[in-house]
Amino acid sequence: MSHLVAPSLLSADFLNLKRDVDMINNSEADWLHLDVMDGVFVPNISFGFPIMNLLKGITNKPLDVHLMIVQPEKFIDEVATMGAYMMNVHYEACTHLHRTIHGIKDKGMKAGVTLNPHTPISLLKDIIQDLDMVLLMSVNPGFGGQKFIHNTLSKLDDLKNLIVQKKSHSLIQVDGGVDLDTGKLLVDAGADVLVAGSFVFSSENPHKRIHQLKAL
Repeated sequence: MSHLVAPSLLSADFLNLKRDVDMINNSEADWLHLDVMDGVFVPNISFGFPIMNLLKGITNKPLDVHLMIVQPEKFIDEVATMGAYMMNVHYEACTHLHRTIHGIKDKGMKAGVTLNPHTPISLLKDIIQDLDMVLLMSVNPGFGGQKFIHNTLSKLDDLKNLIVQKKSHSLIQVDGGVDLDTGKLLVDAGADVLVAGSFVFSSENPHKRIHQLKAL
């Protein structure tokens, strides 16, 4: 499988949101990545279900929902209702991760788990077989435009080894500081999905940026 590209709506122009979503619709992007922040789990607040429910009617890309919030399990029904393809929760935010993952799948969604930069891959060894995707944060979550943490490449290698060892079919997604240079390193290392925010939306030609990321 060639790698996927999922532009992050967090970096879009929210005064011209439909314009930016239309741009994604007409691009080579594979998914639309939605970062939901609560100001508690991460030090920022982004957007919630009123915005996401509107997106359902104007996007033709699968919605990749990344919940950077406390108690994400409380919102499984709402995320499913808005038509999400993937619901991704943080390992650090879930006391009963197994229950949460299967609750997501019971609602017909794919289930992902995110690891913060300091969280070791080894903590997934008892759940990796149940996951559809693991998201490695290559910056500290909460804000766009941060510098890529290069230790992510070592973690990616550890994750690939665990997936093979446990005979999992999990995809590997990376989010944070992704550009053409870091994206190339990640794809060569085995990343399946690249999330890019400011690199795409701050460009004078977002279509070209997405094409370049797809071509890595």
